[in-house]
Amino acid sequence: MAKAGEQADGKLSSALALRPTGKMHDLAARMSLMLYQLSWRTPLHNMRITGKLPLKLLAVPTDPLPGDEARGKAVRIGQFHFQGMAQQIDAIDYDKLPLPPGFADYIHRFDWLRDLAASANRVDGAPLAASITDQWLIANADKPRIPAWRIDNCAWRFINMACWAPYLLSSADLVYRSKILNHFARTARHLDQSAIRATQPFDKVCGWAGVTAASLLLPEGKARRTMGEHGLALALDELVFPDGGVLSRSPIQLMELVALLSTLRQCYLARDEDIPEFLLDTLGRNIPALLGLTHADGGLGAWQGSGHVSAERIEALVAASGVRARPQRQALDWGYQRVSAGQAVLLVDAGPPPHAKQAMVGCASTLAFEFGFGKQRIIVNCGGAGLVGANIPASLARGLRTTAAHSTLCVDDSNSTALLSGGQLGRGVMEVGLERRDIEKATRIESSHDGYARAYGFTHSRLLILRSDGMELRGEDTLLPHDKFKVREEVEAHLRFHLGPDIELLVAEDRRSASLRMEDGSNWFFVVALGTIEVEDSLWVDEHGRPHPTRQLVVGVTAPKGGLTIGWTLRFQG
Repeated sequence: MAKAGEQADGKLSSALALRPTGKMHDLAARMSLMLYQLSWRTPLHNMRITGKLPLKLLAVPTDPLPGDEARGKAVRIGQFHFQGMAQQIDAIDYDKLPLPPGFADYIHRFDWLRDLAASANRVDGAPLAASITDQWLIANADKPRIPAWRIDNCAWRFINMACWAPYLLSSADLVYRSKILNHFARTARHLDQSAIRATQPFDKVCGWAGVTAASLLLPEGKARRTMGEHGLALALDELVFPDGGVLSRSPIQLMELVALLSTLRQCYLARDEDIPEFLLDTLGRNIPALLGLTHADGGLGAWQGSGHVSAERIEALVAASGVRARPQRQALDWGYQRVSAGQAVLLVDAGPPPHAKQAMVGCASTLAFEFGFGKQRIIVNCGGAGLVGANIPASLARGLRTTAAHSTLCVDDSNSTALLSGGQLGRGVMEVGLERRDIEKATRIESSHDGYARAYGFTHSRLLILRSDGMELRGEDTLLPHDKFKVREEVEAHLRFHLGPDIELLVAEDRRSASLRMEDGSNWFFVVALGTIEVEDSLWVDEHGRPHPTRQLVVGVTAPKGGLTIGWTLRFQG
C-alpha cells in the first residue's frame, strides 16, 4: 500500500480483492459442510457434543459493546425490537422463529442480553433473562439446526451468554443452571466440530473465535486454545487485507469483526492471559480502515450495504477495541480513498467490487463518492441495502444496491456490475485504475473502471480535485471508447449527486447551476459544464434502517460514439 502523500497508480485488478481457491476445493468444502449439517439430525452429532458438564465458568468477561437502552426497555415490557420491527416475546415460537434473518439472528445470538442490561440492573433483569433463555433452550438446546446453530450465531451466543452470565445464572433453580452450563459446553463442542468445516472466511473467523473464547472460559481448555488460536490466526489472514479492510469491502462486516475481536480480547483480560499478537495486530489494522470511511463529523459513510452510521456508535466501537489510530488516507486492497482538507472530507470507492462469493450486500458503487463539510453531509450515497426491516423491504433493498443509488455516473440506467440474489455480484467491473497525488494546494484523484465496456464499449473515468482548504471540489466524468469492445452509436448517461439531509435547493433558470443552502445557513454553489440539471427525489438510510427523504441532482447527457467529458464544480459560497 502506498504511504500517505505518495502516489498510487496503475491497474487495480479484481485479483487484488481476492485470495481465490480452486473450484474443486470450494465444491468439496461446501459438500463437506452440507453433509456435516445433515448429520446434526442424527444421534451421532448428539454424541459429538455430549460430554462432561462444567461446574462453572472460569471467568466472566466484560462486554465492551454498549447496549441499546430503548431496545432493552422494549424487552422489559415484553417485546423484541429490531430495525423498526416488533415481536411479542410471549408469542414467539422459538421452535420455528418465522422472522426476517437479521431479526432471527438478533434473538439466536442473545444480543438482546446486552440491550436488557443497558436498561435494567441485575436484580431487575435477571428473572426476565432467565425466563427468555429457558424458553429458547427448550426449543433449541437439544436440536442443532440452522439458523440457531449456524457457526456465527453459535459463536456470538456463547460469548454474549458468557459476558452476561450473572443475568443468566442468578437463579436458585439448579436444574435451570445446569441447562445453561450444559449449553455452554455443547456449544463449545459444536464449534470444535464446525469451525474447521466453514467455507466462508468470515464464518471461519467467527467459529474459531468461539472456540478460543470457550478455551478461556471453560475448564480443561489448553488443547482447545491451541487449536482455536491457530485456526483464528489463519482465518483472519484469509479474511483481512494487509491494510485492515475485509474481503467483502463491507463496513457492516468490518464493524462486526471489530466487535467480535474486541469482545474476545476481553475474554483474555478476564483470565489475566496474554492477548495473542496476531489479534492485537488485526485490530490495529481494522480501526484505521474503518475510520478511513468516516466524515468530519465522525460518522460513517454509506458503502456496500451500510447505512449512515452515527459518530457515537463508531466512537463506542473504537473504544471497545482499545486501539487509538488516525483514519486511513488510502487503502488499495480495501478499495477506499479518503481526502481530508480543512473541514471537508471526500470519500471515494476506488476499488474493484467484492468477488461474488465474498460480497455481503454487494453494491454496484464503483467510483461513487461522498462529500461532507463539518457536520453537514453534502453529497452522499443512499445506503442501507443491508438493513432490511420494517422500513426497508427486500424490493427497496435491491434498488439501494444499484449504481443509480450512488453518487456516480450511470450509463443507460444500468449497473456497472450486475446484481445477483443473496447480496452477490455478477459480471461487470473487472479493472479499476487509480492515480492519487498531491498537487499545489489540492489533492487529485483520477480513477476509472471498465464496468460498461462489454455492454456499451465505454470506460468511465472520474477526476476529483479537492482544494486544500476544502472549499472547492472539482470533477470531470468521462466516457472513453474501450480499446477491446465496440462502442454503441449513442447511449444515454446520467450523472447523479444524491444530497444529504436538510439542504434547500434552488436551480437556476438555465439549469446549468444550483444553489445549495445548508441547515447552518451556509451556501454551496454547484455548476455543470455539459447537460442540464434535473431534480429528482432520493433518500438516505440511517444506521437503524430508517429511510429519510432527500433529493438528488441529475445531469442527463447523450454520449456519442467518440465519448464525452462532463465537468462540474461544487464551491463554498459563504
